[in-house]
Amino acid sequence: MKGMRDPSPYRVCFVCTGNICRSPMAEYVFRAHAVEAGLDGLLEVDSAGTGPWHEGDGADRRAIDVLTAHGYEQDHIARQFQAEWFDRLDLVIALDSGHLHELRALAPTPHDAAKVRLLRAYDPDADHDALGGLDVPDPYFGGLDDFEECLEMIESASGGLLDAVAEAIDTAEKGAESARAEHASAAGGPDAGKETT
Repeated sequence: MKGMRDPSPYRVCFVCTGNICRSPMAEYVFRAHAVEAGLDGLLEVDSAGTGPWHEGDGADRRAIDVLTAHGYEQDHIARQFQAEWFDRLDLVIALDSGHLHELRALAPTPHDAAKVRLLRAYDPDADHDALGGLDVPDPYFGGLDDFEECLEMIESASGGLLDAVAEAIDTAEKGAESARAEHASAAGGPDAGKETT
């Protein structure tokens, strides 16, 4: 139907600094949760970094090891987030408050800036008043334990994020159905469906 966009797929992009640690971990964890919830096909999930330092590289070896140890598959190539992506994305998930501010400043419009959210804002057990607030700390300069902690934070927030995305998809689909019904009614006119003699 011309002029009407299919509400699916709903597009989510996770963003950290270099796109080799936190954001690819979040991407693959969230994708696995979405598949488990039956949302694959309705949802596109990817990730990027705010900077170009690791473009073309795979994920950090420690991130891969932790993901693999917990049963998550990954096949990642790092890239830098681009402002023009906002137009096709529904949600941009920042891994810490620095990314949040940087992405909102990069957004072309206030509507686009409103698409940027912190991942841990979806974790009901996250302590908003703790040191670092809702940030997922960068594990890059730490050890494997830091990557494990990063994964735990990501997993804790993924359920709440998935609920929010599932609700948004459901709302969009209902809106599209309603619009299609209105379009069909308008196209047929007041006598649509009546038999003629």
